[in-house]
Amino acid sequence: MIDLHAYTTESGGGLMPHELIGHAAIVGVRVVAVTDRDTVAGIDAAAAVLPAGMTLVPGAEISCRAVVGGRPRSVRLLAYLVDRDDRAMSELLGRARDSAELRARRAVRLLRVEGYPVDWPQAADEARGAPVSRGHIAAALVAAGVVPTVDVALGPAWLGVGGPFHIASRQPDVAAALTVVRGAGGVAVLGHPCASLPVELLRDLAARGLAGIEVDHPGHDADTRLRLRDVAAELRLLPIGGSGYDGPPGQLGSDTTPYATYQRLIAQAAGATPIRA
Repeated sequence: MIDLHAYTTESGGGLMPHELIGHAAIVGVRVVAVTDRDTVAGIDAAAAVLPAGMTLVPGAEISCRAVVGGRPRSVRLLAYLVDRDDRAMSELLGRARDSAELRARRAVRLLRVEGYPVDWPQAADEARGAPVSRGHIAAALVAAGVVPTVDVALGPAWLGVGGPFHIASRQPDVAAALTVVRGAGGVAVLGHPCASLPVELLRDLAARGLAGIEVDHPGHDADTRLRLRDVAAELRLLPIGGSGYDGPPGQLGSDTTPYATYQRLIAQAAGATPIRA
């Protein structure tokens, strides 16, 4: 099995990099991409424990934005096999991480002002050394007994869009991020959620060098997958599959990429190669 979308504790996932590789071996995933949000910090630790017969695809998920209908939309750009020493790429990831932390700190500060018993050390404890995200703040709210579940905390009454503690992001434009990934020799794929993006945007990104879109993902139903597969065929984009695994209760390998598609993906990379045991 080939799963091209998985997170570790470096970006809020449930498993440390070496644990993810061990879990992949157990469930039969033979090619796994580590695509932590806005960081490549877990790649070396994952590569160090690769068992015989397994391949690691170095990657990152870049938090971007696109303007759709005059309004900003969050977009996830999966960047595979970039040159990790590329300066522009490092700066792009650094800016994304800095922006995410500033937003998280502002959200915690707002909660404290309103009298809720959540502080930065609590959110950082939930992050277990990873950059603090809305999900970690939500978990801290649950632990403090403020809300019943993480989903409620992430909803529009709290940290979600339109909520009193939502801080708008300052993410890089997806076209600009795509240019950086390409300049670093990487291969770029639009990750989930991308089903509601207009075809015009996908066509523009394809003309700029986008290699694929994530078609098979647990968040896509059968009709969505069929529609995205048709779009991929029309725009000559690779239809990628990945689980977006971030730990239990998710299932690593639930959505996969065919071997022939994987071969076409890595053939486009100039920045790095897959890491084999």
